[in-house]
Amino acid sequence: MRATIQREVSLPKLPSASGIEVVGDLAYIIGDDAPFLYCLSARDLVAGNPVQLFETAHFSSGRIPKDLKPDLECLTAVTLADGQRGLLVMGSGATAAREVGFWVALGAGTPPAATVYPLSLTPLYQALKPLLPTGITLNLEAAAATADTLFLMQRSVGTDAGNLVFRCPLGAALDFVQHRTAQLPTIGVQRYTLPNINGKPAGLSGASVHNNLLFVSASVEDTTDPVADGEVLGSFVGIIDAKQHSRKTLDVRMARLVQPNGQPYLGKVESITVRGELGRGCYELLLVTDDDQGGSTAVEVTLAT
Repeated sequence: MRATIQREVSLPKLPSASGIEVVGDLAYIIGDDAPFLYCLSARDLVAGNPVQLFETAHFSSGRIPKDLKPDLECLTAVTLADGQRGLLVMGSGATAAREVGFWVALGAGTPPAATVYPLSLTPLYQALKPLLPTGITLNLEAAAATADTLFLMQRSVGTDAGNLVFRCPLGAALDFVQHRTAQLPTIGVQRYTLPNINGKPAGLSGASVHNNLLFVSASVEDTTDPVADGEVLGSFVGIIDAKQHSRKTLDVRMARLVQPNGQPYLGKVESITVRGELGRGCYELLLVTDDDQGGSTAVEVTLAT
């Protein structure tokens, strides 16, 4: 497996990119300290009009302060049984302020009309916390969905003990977070072992489903604090077999991101989506990065498996 960067593009006026998903010809991006869902053309990354997710008086500097931000990290495209399309946006759950989310219904038109519905994710997150290993704080960094399953990626930093994926039925999970039922969905847990750099383990950072394959990204930071940032040592992309379940910790086959000259890429990848297929076992990926100072980029990558 080899992951080679083809191009990196700055994303001005889009702070702290944390999630990306492609729906049709559009790439949707969220930032963890921004109140908008940003819309760009998926191919040339030209920005369109953003969708406001919530109102805030704390965005005057261009970034919501860390202690106030909802830390929107999880973004996944969903197609419901009735054909309705939408985007599920979720906070990390690392603090009480980060237990919020949004359902963005996508209607007709080009670009699709977007209707935003706020979600309280506290009941779901309270159910996830007891399933974590001892000493690990809830810190969801990504979400992905197949036609029937929702995956939530837990990221740990400084330890590989918390690298796991929560799994629950998609319809039941949406009914619960949209308060159509009080019945908690069944939740499964699968632990994974990720690569490391200089003895520092990678933590899951992004996920997206393409043709029933679960593509994931991971990054390595020199920190043990799930809220504070640390020095970035590098990033990985790979594929998880979402159908494989085991009580044992499973290995994830991943490739470290490299520049065209073979040198390691040292940016912090926050999310991943598949823009297309280039051939058998070869994929065109679109990633987003965050430099922890508010700067964001989009990275085009060729993944050969």
